[in-house]
Amino acid sequence: MIVLAVCNHKGGSGKTTSTINVAAALGLSGFRTLVIDLDPQGFLTRMVGLPEPPEANSSLVLFDPQVRLAEVPVQPRKNFDVLPASSTLSKIMRRLNQPTDVLWVKEALEQAPLPYDAVLFDTAAAITVFSLNALVASRHVLIPVMPEYQPVLGAEQTFQTVMMVRDKLNPTLNLPFFLFTMVDARKRNHHAYRRYLRQRYGDQVMSSIIRTSTTLSVTHNDGTTVFDHEPHGRGARDYANATDELLRRIAPERMDRAVSMLSREGGRGPWKSITHLG
Repeated sequence: MIVLAVCNHKGGSGKTTSTINVAAALGLSGFRTLVIDLDPQGFLTRMVGLPEPPEANSSLVLFDPQVRLAEVPVQPRKNFDVLPASSTLSKIMRRLNQPTDVLWVKEALEQAPLPYDAVLFDTAAAITVFSLNALVASRHVLIPVMPEYQPVLGAEQTFQTVMMVRDKLNPTLNLPFFLFTMVDARKRNHHAYRRYLRQRYGDQVMSSIIRTSTTLSVTHNDGTTVFDHEPHGRGARDYANATDELLRRIAPERMDRAVSMLSREGGRGPWKSITHLG
């Protein structure tokens, strides 16, 4: 099972948008995908059209040793399922102050097999016990980053946090990938920051980018994604290409099976029709 944390300590870099659309692309490629909202503010929960959930049906259950994750009802969206966030996460954060409190989510995932091929965590734009739990539970990390000063600074701080978790808490955690979002080719500073990160972090910076897009800039709170609104538009192409590249880097054997399956089914979904388009 692919377990991926989507993080950036700086807000406004397209973190939640990336989580939703990567999850949708995975779902369209045949991956049974679960998205877990670990942000106490619940931005992802609201963006996919879900109300404040009962605590027993929220990501709070990950911090209750009496509850098995496999038995908790999730909210189905069109191409993925969601375990939404409860605002009560903010309250319990104050009592999660022991060193072992970074292990809750990892242990919850290991309790019993889940019926998913991929689990994605959406995290808050800060270092919290919840974001640390996501990193300790994950094998892979995606850092969406807008190529401007503050988001790049936040992305580098996130990279350092990932390296600390990898060194001290989760040796199975792989080096994170940077994904440029909201890229405007007309801006010189965007080119400069893209060069800077590529020179400093090399292959950890993904070749795919997410360009500015009218479709991506419009917020839809009904559970739909860019693949529903403009499946052959710039935003859908970019997220399909980014997810394609991500899979080829972290799970090439799974990607080959997904492409083969979609080809046999006549090319439904983004992969056959728009992957690798510029």
